[in-house]
Parts: sequence; structure tokens; C-alpha cells
Amino acid sequence: MRIDLHTHSTASDGTDTPAELVAHAAARGLDVVALTDHDTVAGHAAAREALPAGLTLVTGAELSCRVEGTGLHMLAYLFDPKEPAFARERALLRDDRVPRAQGMVAKLRELGVPITWEQVAAIAGDGAVGRPHVATALVDLGVVPTVSDAFTSQWLANDGRAYVDKHELDPFEALRLIKGAGGVAVVAHPAAVKRGACVPEGALVELAAAGLDGIEVDHMDHDAPTRARLRSLAAELGLLTTGSSDYHGSHKTCELGEYTTDPEIYGEIVRRATGAFPVPGAGG
Repeated sequence: MRIDLHTHSTASDGTDTPAELVAHAAARGLDVVALTDHDTVAGHAAAREALPAGLTLVTGAELSCRVEGTGLHMLAYLFDPKEPAFARERALLRDDRVPRAQGMVAKLRELGVPITWEQVAAIAGDGAVGRPHVATALVDLGVVPTVSDAFTSQWLANDGRAYVDKHELDPFEALRLIKGAGGVAVVAHPAAVKRGACVPEGALVELAAAGLDGIEVDHMDHDAPTRARLRSLAAELGLLTTGSSDYHGSHKTCELGEYTTDPEIYGEIVRRATGAFPVPGAGG
């Protein structure tokens, strides 16, 4: 089995629609794909409807958190999307995205960039607006050559001149909400140094003690020594280890299925979940 447990669609900051994403996953030879858009489940219904035969959909979301001043992304799998407490918090996270993006546009205009909110909103469409949409606008304006080049201290990185903070969950609260909705919690790319400051390993130790299920080890932003270190840490803490592409379509260079999760670990994730079940494709 080929299993990719971290992907994004146009429901957040990917470039494939949910229907295109599941079709692409099937074409890439995947057996299981998780749709984990940022702070939203808006793409799940369309992905279900278009799910090809032979492909299983895992519903999920990637939550924005912060611990000890450092950003942390937590993947939530197979939770009940209607559970009220978790649904309210996801709404708060989503609603903060618009004023945050507008703040970045304002800072960029102060820096002399002729960007407009209307331009960014059009790029985001119906998706949850985020930095990649602002970055795409910078590419369209010729300010930077690629989306990745916008994520520097010059522009949109965490220490960048146009960066704006956003509403973020305490990861222990996120863990409580995920578990309360019957889901499974995995910290995404915890040692992605290219993104800025990394999640402190002490925080992972504390989260493991609080019920964290796993950490994402095999990821494009982790080199071989980092993966080995994280795998060793997971073994010490009794955590599951996953592998995923973190696919965003044309916003990133990685491809679906570039990194995958062991079938036994996937089976354990499914076994632990009580909020939802994987959706088998029936040729929609």
C-alpha cells in the first residue's frame, strides 16, 4: 500500500481542487490519501464525491498552533467534524486568516509593493486565505520568481518584514479538542528548519505524555540525519511515525506520494480513531 497522510487543496492553500487532488492521487498510484487542509474541512465533501475506485480518503485538517513562541502544526485525522467545541475553534482559526492576510498586504504596500487585497482574495478564491496566496501575488507582480522565494526574511517568513501573527491554538488545547472529537493527533514536520524555529523537543516530550499519537518524520523538509533523530525520539516516547508529501500542488515542488506512511502505522491510526472512518472510493 502507498499511503500519503498530508495534502492540501484549494479549500486552503493548495492549487488542486479536492476533486482534482483525489484524481491526481489515484493517477500517482496511491491507495490512501489524507486531505488535511489548514484549519478547515471544507474540501472533504467534494473529495468524497469525486473519490475514484481503489483510493481511500482519510479526512483530516492541519491546525495552526504555537508553543514556547514557536509555530507548531498539528495534523488531526478522522475526527467528528460536527463536534461543537472543535468546530468552534476551527472557525476561529479560519476567521482570523482574512485580517491577517490583509495586514500582510498593508505591510507590503508600505514597503512599496503594488499589491492589493482584491488580488490576494481572487487568488484564494473560496479557500482559507494564507501566506501562499500572498506569495503567489508577489510572483504575479514579478517581485519574486517563485512562491518559495517569498518565504524569506525579506518578505513573508516568520521573521519577515511583511509577516503578521495569527490566531493560533495552544497545542495541548488542540490535542484535547482532537481527542474530544474522536480524532488522532500527529505533529507535522516538527524539525523543518527551513521554515524557521523548530518545535522544541521538550514540547514533543510533554505532548507525548499528554496523549499525542505521533510525529511526521518522513517529510521533504527533514534531511536524513533529522529523520533518524526523530525516529529515535519517537521510539523513546512511544509515538507513531508517519511520512507524507505535504502536497500543495504547484505551490511546492514535492509530488503526491513522494513520502509515505507504513501500512501498519496507518492501520493503528485507523484503529485509534473513533470520530470518523476512512472513506473507500466507489468510482465517484
